Amino acid sequence: MNHECGEYGSLARNLFETDEVQGVLTGSFYTSAPDTGELRAKPVAKPQKPAHYKVICISMYVDDLDKLDSMVDELKSKGLTKASRSSLIRHALCQVDLDRVPRGL
Repeated sequence: MNHECGEYGSLARNLFETDEVQGVLTGSFYTSAPDTGELRAKPVAKPQKPAHYKVICISMYVDDLDKLDSMVDELKSKGLTKASRSSLIRHALCQVDLDRVPRGL
């Protein structure tokens, strides 16, 4: 059997109806650009950020970080496996008496 590229190309073109393929692509992957009628990729929706917390960046002295990490390790050794820097800081915030904070803070 003699198969030439032209014959395969013809088979491939006949496999799908052009209008059907265009309809699927337009409905699923592409949208029309405003005022041009040209097709362009649909933008990917970004997932919503959680509203109940924010990621922040703070500076701390290395000695304070070492102490914080040591305290987290001690809590973990006592079975509090979910202990972390942030959980310990949140707990400490609940314990602060603002009337007893030194002025030279």
